[in-house]
Amino acid sequence: MKIFVESIDKGIWDAIKNGPFTFKIENEKVIYEKPWSQWTEQESKKAQYGYIAKNIITSSLSSDVFFRVSQCESAKEMWDILVVTHEGTNDVKRARKYTLTQEYEMFRMKKGESLVEVQKRFTHIANHLMSLGKTFDKEELNIKVLKCLDRSWQPKVTAISESKDLTSLTIG
Repeated sequence: MKIFVESIDKGIWDAIKNGPFTFKIENEKVIYEKPWSQWTEQESKKAQYGYIAKNIITSSLSSDVFFRVSQCESAKEMWDILVVTHEGTNDVKRARKYTLTQEYEMFRMKKGESLVEVQKRFTHIANHLMSLGKTFDKEELNIKVLKCLDRSWQPKVTAISESKDLTSLTIG
């Protein structure tokens, strides 16, 4: 979503992450919100980012999810609800990262599983861990995949390990 919104205009993403733009007037040491009728053209354009952001967010949601955020005043409010709903709180993320790390560490090829299925499962776990902030280098991922293969793959694993630079191979 971030990539899509930023491709339209970074100001729209800013409105999602930081909230709607507001304009203040200071008059005799009193600060109040500038009335819409007094906005400059530049301020109007900046304020429009929030409305565009709300439109993009609501247009991309299913009706069930839409009703969760339809009463929100700003795109930031909507986004914050969606983040907690889909990514969870920090405690949930930490628990997911712990569980996925265990899955990664215990990862093994299943009996009767094809190499494509192994690669798909492994990539799924690694991608989820990376989305939660875990970093891997190519060599680490390659060694992990080679070590998880069953005995029938051992001759090929040995040949790959001896003949290839594991820092430059890609799993896919």
